[in-house]
Amino acid sequence: MLCKLAWGNVRRAGRDYLVYLLTLTLGVTVFYAFNTISMQVDIAGIDEEGLAQVMGSMLGYLTYFLAGVMAFLMVYANNFIMKRRKKEFGLYQVLGMGRGRVATIMALETVIVSVVAFVAGIVLGVGLSQLMTFFTASLFKTQIANFHFFFSVHAFNLTLVCMLVMFVLTLLLNLRAVRRTKLIELMGAERRNESIKTRNPWIATAIFAVGVVLVGVAYYRLLRDGFPLTATDSKLQEAMSQFGITTAMVTVGTFALFWGLSGMLIKLLQSLRSVYWRGLNMFTVRQLSAKVNTVCFSMGVIAMILFLAITSVTCGMSIANVMNENLERYNPVDMSQTYVYYTPETLDYYKEYVNPSEADRMVLADATVDLYAAWHGERKSADNNDETGKKVNIADVAGEHVQIDLYLSYPLGGSDPSVTPSEMCKTMGEKLPKALGGSNADAMGLFVTPASQYNKLRQMMGEEPVSIGRDQYLLTCDMGGELVDLYTKYMAGGHALTLGGHTLKPATDKSDEDTAAIANSAMGSNPGTVVVADELLSQLNLQPYSSSLLVNYKQGMDTTEADESIKYTVLDNLLVDGKEPGSWGTFITRSEMYTQAAQMNGLISYLAIYIGFVLVVACAAILSIQQLSNVADGSRSYRVLAQIGCDDRQIRHSVMAQQAVFFLFPLAVGLAHSFVALKVIIELVSTFGDMSIGGTVGLTCAIFLAAYGGYFLVTYLMSAGMVQAAIATCYSE
Repeated sequence: MLCKLAWGNVRRAGRDYLVYLLTLTLGVTVFYAFNTISMQVDIAGIDEEGLAQVMGSMLGYLTYFLAGVMAFLMVYANNFIMKRRKKEFGLYQVLGMGRGRVATIMALETVIVSVVAFVAGIVLGVGLSQLMTFFTASLFKTQIANFHFFFSVHAFNLTLVCMLVMFVLTLLLNLRAVRRTKLIELMGAERRNESIKTRNPWIATAIFAVGVVLVGVAYYRLLRDGFPLTATDSKLQEAMSQFGITTAMVTVGTFALFWGLSGMLIKLLQSLRSVYWRGLNMFTVRQLSAKVNTVCFSMGVIAMILFLAITSVTCGMSIANVMNENLERYNPVDMSQTYVYYTPETLDYYKEYVNPSEADRMVLADATVDLYAAWHGERKSADNNDETGKKVNIADVAGEHVQIDLYLSYPLGGSDPSVTPSEMCKTMGEKLPKALGGSNADAMGLFVTPASQYNKLRQMMGEEPVSIGRDQYLLTCDMGGELVDLYTKYMAGGHALTLGGHTLKPATDKSDEDTAAIANSAMGSNPGTVVVADELLSQLNLQPYSSSLLVNYKQGMDTTEADESIKYTVLDNLLVDGKEPGSWGTFITRSEMYTQAAQMNGLISYLAIYIGFVLVVACAAILSIQQLSNVADGSRSYRVLAQIGCDDRQIRHSVMAQQAVFFLFPLAVGLAHSFVALKVIIELVSTFGDMSIGGTVGLTCAIFLAAYGGYFLVTYLMSAGMVQAAIATCYSE
């Protein structure tokens, strides 16, 4: 009997359960689909070792966190249902039903709705996971050779656990609400309206204006100062403090906007008398003013969450795309090994802060060393602990190879670089790129390398050598974006460089970026290098900075076998006259870098989409429930409107106008914050490469906005139904 009653209640109150059901279904769908990533990786033919496990583990842990967010939403949505049905539960008790039986009916209703949502969510999740396999293959640039339908038991179990936790939490809160609420409160719940506080419209308008000013100033400060990502150690604290002030200003300004919104609306529309007195506009504005007063804080929170969701998705996926698109240029050879020389600053640091005894075996580098001849050592096992006893020499795998030596632009014993980006910008009358403004680029200066090594690298990459005379120079950079544009503009303008007292003219009118990489890397290894003639370099006596050995494997050699044969090699200490002139730096193979980049790209993209979608749904669901509660509270007002002759179309138009403001205003503020933040981020990234916000990012944001708009549509339809029911009650009376 109770089961039949519970099923009838769910069918009858289906409209009240719609937001709860929709949110829970979307949660189950997303939880299941994203936790099938390990199976998607296998089907997509992605064979990077450990990738499926890493991504599966990361998304699994994130699911638990997002399940907490969804649980909060379920409780919030359930409170609306309880508020709508308090009178009904009170009536059960008046008719003699005990609280235990009422609680049982509620539990059965919760079970029915949860099971329906879970089944629907799993069905949709299974379909979505099949489609996401193609997205995964596109993301990792692979072809699906053998697609087949799949079902993940692991994802199903994980989703079921999250669902059970949310169900138990909701059920306990429902039972607690029934047991602790008095019968008189249940029967009179429909007549208990939220207390409405009105504000002085002039004060509210002034607060709104203050909010606009604070947000505007924060925008200006952010556009001027940027993010404190490139600040040097000495300026980092100050940069962080200024960024904190900017963040506080935009946060306070956002809440001030919403706090003063009601007064601003009244004053604005009252000044437009032809609009204010038309139709039900006066009623609509008064309703908005009253309700904004009570939800201004939550609207501010929603605007900030939407800002974080939009910015994180757009920025995260765009940066991942930049890395992916430039990967080939950043990794020109099969493997590279770097050696970093000691400088006077390094020796002083070791003597003063690390260990003076270590500094005794170190010597200031006054010349570069032959890395190809020195590259040998003892092979370790994969975990870098156990020696295999195998001696490894680079000649076992190396075919074409070249060593790129980099020198600082000042002589041995010096400290002031001759060539710096700021001096170049000053010569041209240009502004220094923001990403370099707070960096140590001027302290280091541009590097210097000999033309013979540069041309040998070009030949390895199938390019013709470049002729560089004794009185000429060429600027190279593999990071693209504003840096390459800066160097190209400097050379195209015919500007000279002074190096060791020698005045040099540009050899060409364009900076090289396609053959400028000096080692394999994820984001570029050459921020700026001056290529000069060998005979000139030999006279300058410059301070060596680093050497990089770039190697292509022998013709016909399998890349995987070659990588495995030299991996985990611990190189012998390189000694010159019994002293160490430097230390071994980064060793990386091209295939390893591609694997790491694919993992990073996939993780960033999936995490951004996953978090962003749940946050957008959370914001939309909270707004939806707030508006439905507002309509429920104002049902008597709509009955009065019908009684005085207002037609249904006018009333529905008023409801839509109110809900459009509540949905669109936080979205507009969130989008405005995102546009400003993204402008700064794009400027920062464009210093090193072009950042394009489109394609997958645009599609993802469109899906998010569709979900947000879907909630708005559902909210309006449910509200229109509630208003229609209230009007029908009026006519029946």
